[in-house]
Amino acid sequence: MHSLTIALNMVRRIIGTRKGIITFIILPCVVVTATIALMGQNSNAKVNIPYVNQDTGPAGQHIIEELSRNDNYELKPLNGEEELRDAILDKKGTLGILIPSGFSEQLLQGNVQDIRMYELMAGEAGIMIKMNMNSIVGRMVRTTERLSVMNLDTGVQFDVFSKSLQEVSKHLIASQKTDYNLYAKNGLTNVTGFTIMFMMGLVTSIVRMILDDRRNKTMARIYSAPVRSYQIAMGHMMGSFFVGILQISIILILSRWVLGYEYNIPFLTHFLILGSFMLVAMGIASTVAGLVRNPNNASMLNNMIITPTCMIGGCFWPISFMPDYMQKAANFVPQKWVIESVERIASGGQLTDIWLPLSILGLMAVILLAIGSVILRPSDTGVGV
Repeated sequence: MHSLTIALNMVRRIIGTRKGIITFIILPCVVVTATIALMGQNSNAKVNIPYVNQDTGPAGQHIIEELSRNDNYELKPLNGEEELRDAILDKKGTLGILIPSGFSEQLLQGNVQDIRMYELMAGEAGIMIKMNMNSIVGRMVRTTERLSVMNLDTGVQFDVFSKSLQEVSKHLIASQKTDYNLYAKNGLTNVTGFTIMFMMGLVTSIVRMILDDRRNKTMARIYSAPVRSYQIAMGHMMGSFFVGILQISIILILSRWVLGYEYNIPFLTHFLILGSFMLVAMGIASTVAGLVRNPNNASMLNNMIITPTCMIGGCFWPISFMPDYMQKAANFVPQKWVIESVERIASGGQLTDIWLPLSILGLMAVILLAIGSVILRPSDTGVGV
């Protein structure tokens, strides 16, 4: 009951005011959801492709039809080259295509005219479109090469070429893409890393609050009451943990059902993973608050603990990019195990597949909370920074 009383009082102090709600709930959630919106954009978004087809033969129409088969491409016909350039300059399209006049006739004669492409900025989408174009034109060139060997009349050759493209357009033999979720989606690691980094901002706030209580002798009055030290540490942990759980809930709701970001992870499993990390974060807060005696040194927490552990734990880049000794050091920070758990579940794993990372997070939380309950003292003297 003593721990619960301390926890409720701490919750009121953290989010009991308008400033507290904005600082500890709204602002972190806005920052994290903005990060998700920027870094977790859907790679399957529609690519606008304005085009001008000046070819009256079957080849130009075949190119347009083949590109239209891609569900990610949205083709828009325009009237002329000048209008096509204006569309690209006004950023109304990713890449503009101009199929020149007489393209089919030149193709049958063995002369492949260059298809003009207009692009304001080079990017992945433009490169993929060019690769698809080259593949389509390459197949038509191989068809015309076979027709040239047959020594047909020009009219007959044109008719056979047109019928060949019509048969190809039927796609009687097609492939089907199946996603077995063998890999986590691109950007999920970065989104998770930035999420837990901003979640750790609550640790700094809790440390500052405890140091203020020590400086104002509030903690001394708490310790003068018939309350054990572990109950005081547990109360601080429970209060901040409730605020952290509230943050997690709002972040997941906003990112999943407002922003529409697909984690490929069940909601409850995702909540469990982030909640386990929040337990560790609360243990870090209680331990640091017990070690730091000078309130002026609280500002060093980000530089000394949060930022380095996020860097080592893979929040900003994959752990595999780091040297071997850094990869071994990553095993001692909780961020690494959170990201690993999320990646395993997103890759098709089950809850039983992440028992080891969750167990390590639980062990870290128990050790840090135990240390925090022992060294958390009201006095300004003693061992500490």
